[in-house]
Amino acid sequence: MDVVVGRVAKAHGITGELAVDVRTDSPEMRFALGATLQAKLRDGTSRSLTVSAARPHAGRLLVRFEEVVTRDVAESLRGTLLLGSTDDLPPTDDPDEFYDHELEGLTAELVDGTKLGTVKEILHGPGGELLVVIRDRGEALIPFVREIVPTVDVRGGRVVIDPPEGLLDAD
Repeated sequence: MDVVVGRVAKAHGITGELAVDVRTDSPEMRFALGATLQAKLRDGTSRSLTVSAARPHAGRLLVRFEEVVTRDVAESLRGTLLLGSTDDLPPTDDPDEFYDHELEGLTAELVDGTKLGTVKEILHGPGGELLVVIRDRGEALIPFVREIVPTVDVRGGRVVIDPPEGLLDAD
């Protein structure tokens, strides 16, 4: 299975370097020299890209790919999703640690068993992670902290939500 590990934000400089918004907890592995990523372009096509260099810069990674040698080619990749295989990920040893792809698609339910919706994705922000739950009435953003999400049962296909008063009222 492929998961999004980054998104091309823009070209950087004149030699084909790309500014990438990282969407992985292991950028040092995903963007290592020689790593191959699948690029899903905005037009729906895909192609393989091989990392030739990567370095942090202003909250992003600046990445060079062997196949991208000019600014024009780099500009054509703006908005491209960079995908990596879940097969390449090491197992997590911590029972309270999860990869995003393991949570996406799980049923979200309340403590009493009432179905709330389905986990669409995990947003990573400076204040912490949020579960994006698709509900009949739109999306709900749930802080991914033990006090609000006391149970994550990947094998059982569910997360249990214990929302504080008012969290779900705004829907």
